[in-house]
Amino acid sequence: MFQNERVIQTKICKHCGSSFDITDKDLEFYEKVSPVFPNPGVSFSTPGLKQAFPPREKEVEENITLNGGGIKEGAVIPAKAGIYENEKIPSNDSETSPRGYSLASQFTLSSEGQFLDQRPVSSKETSLKDLGNEKVRHLIPSPTLCPDCRQQRRLSFRNERKLYKRKCDATEKNIITMFSPDKPYKVYGQDAWWSDNWDVLDYGRDFDFNRPFFEQFNDILKEIPHFHNAVAKNINSDYVNYSANTADSYLIFASSQNKSCYYCRWVMNSEKLMDSNNTINSEECYYCIDVNNSVGDFYCISCKDTAFCYSSYDLIGCQNCIACSNLRNKQYCIFNEEYSKEKYNEEKEKYKNYETLLKQVLKKSIHKNVNLTNTQNSFGDYLINSKDCNQCFDGEKLENCKYVSNTLDMDSAQDMDFQAFDTHFCYECLGTEYTSNALFSYATLEGSSKVLYSFGTFSSSNIFGCVYVKNKSYCILNKQYTKSEYEALVPKIISHMMKTGEWGEFFPSSLSPFGYNETVAQEYFPINPPVLTDIPLIKGDRQNGVEAGGFYYIDRKGNTYKTLQEAGERPVFKYSTYETPFPKVEKIIPASKLPENITDIPDDILNWAIECEITKKPFKIIPQELDFYRKHNLPIPRRHPDQRHLDRMSLRNPRHLYSRNCDKCGKEIQTTYAPERPEIVYCEECYNKEMY
Repeated sequence: MFQNERVIQTKICKHCGSSFDITDKDLEFYEKVSPVFPNPGVSFSTPGLKQAFPPREKEVEENITLNGGGIKEGAVIPAKAGIYENEKIPSNDSETSPRGYSLASQFTLSSEGQFLDQRPVSSKETSLKDLGNEKVRHLIPSPTLCPDCRQQRRLSFRNERKLYKRKCDATEKNIITMFSPDKPYKVYGQDAWWSDNWDVLDYGRDFDFNRPFFEQFNDILKEIPHFHNAVAKNINSDYVNYSANTADSYLIFASSQNKSCYYCRWVMNSEKLMDSNNTINSEECYYCIDVNNSVGDFYCISCKDTAFCYSSYDLIGCQNCIACSNLRNKQYCIFNEEYSKEKYNEEKEKYKNYETLLKQVLKKSIHKNVNLTNTQNSFGDYLINSKDCNQCFDGEKLENCKYVSNTLDMDSAQDMDFQAFDTHFCYECLGTEYTSNALFSYATLEGSSKVLYSFGTFSSSNIFGCVYVKNKSYCILNKQYTKSEYEALVPKIISHMMKTGEWGEFFPSSLSPFGYNETVAQEYFPINPPVLTDIPLIKGDRQNGVEAGGFYYIDRKGNTYKTLQEAGERPVFKYSTYETPFPKVEKIIPASKLPENITDIPDDILNWAIECEITKKPFKIIPQELDFYRKHNLPIPRRHPDQRHLDRMSLRNPRHLYSRNCDKCGKEIQTTYAPERPEIVYCEECYNKEMY
């Protein structure tokens, strides 16, 4: 927390039960990004509902829908979701919460889901702020989930790495897609999805005030065609996702401007990379993490402007180094000892197990508490050229941001992941580019603005609850309205969502088109069922009689459920049980049986499958890969590409700041190294003295 921030509320997360703070700056932000609509000039009342009843008294029960619907018969739904620690729930209209509005407004649902009663709603209750000039701000409530659970929920909508073969539902052509064949969604290939042969407005519908919003939104998600992968302007790169301007690459994800790269994530402007993460402007590198502007590096972490370095950590401006760390502008070094060029080349042949060497180096290296470059008043890790940021990770050119990750060029935003390029005044979004004033949305792109609760918005503005709209304005649930109709109806929907507990919440994870175990959420917040004994694997065909089309459900503790009804009110995630049929091969060889020396590997290995030494999952070697290993005298990998990705991910610190003491001067520091970890961690001042 910044020094000038003041804690206003301490809340209990309704998913994990942990406590988290809301500060005065948070409340200022929520108000700033809250949507503004014309003041109708009438008394505040429940819109869209015909009758009014006296208020129910005493004991407001919290029965917020967590799974995108399923409000039980007789459920009482409060006007606001979430209860603060030590906060008394008002029992009548005369009492207000510390937040300044009444919680006594409520209604009851019949077994058919119809409203049985309701009453007028006061201005405090609807959290409206009169701005004058005939404008009203519809305030966003403070969150009911802690920051980690909010991020977990968002990331459960992003499937990066799981790719499948299935047919395009428009052309029947075979495509590679992030949607497994068992999923009940329509999936179009790139050309079909962008064609004029279908219209998103054909899936539009009126808003039904007798149903929760998320339930109606999910109806569109189930019916509308989805794009097969998030890709653009790629050449000969079918097996990639969330990637653009990529050529001749295979299994790279969340990347752009690359050529001939394989098994990578978050690599940019690079060529001939293999098994690398977070690597930029580099060439001919293998197993590199957080490497920038480097050539010929192997098994290197946090290196910049380096060349032909092996098993090294935290080098800048170095070349021809082996098993080195914390060096600047050095060459021909082994274990930080400098050699002549001739002696170095002679000694170099003794070191071949690069992975083991790297582990040794990491144990003895000095680690900076956090990686902040040219930042002001900022807290997080791997931040560059940023100002006034708190709990931000892997970002560049950020200002006034909080709880964000994997971001570039953004200001005045909170709770955001995977954003880029000129993004402003956004909250609780996943995947935005060139966007302003987007709230609770996924994939808001290409200059879109004023987008609420939408999924895939392109060059559009004033959009509410829409899926895949392109070049549109004033649409609700994929239906076109006039400006005046839109501005009159959206406030009524917001008021309705307040009663159902949906306003201020991102989409429930159970609405995600993907299984939790297919998404990025599994990488940062892993959930694994104890044993899937009673959940059969699906071998490729659609399975009838299974809710959500091949999905079961899993809660944060790993308990599994076959239906949402069985899960009840527990917050759950979908869980995919689909298993990709493995292509026919001549034979499957255990990793332990592979020859150690690449010169002993025959060309026939391209017709084999290798059984991963960890997961036992088979995988194949592609020709470009084999050429790379032979050129650089590298052994064939013993682990499946997915496991290798997880291995590399484990070498990056978690996105969490801990308090511990500098191992040099003893002062308390904030760091991504937990106090119990054995690494040598220095504060910035001590680190800089040691390096420079």
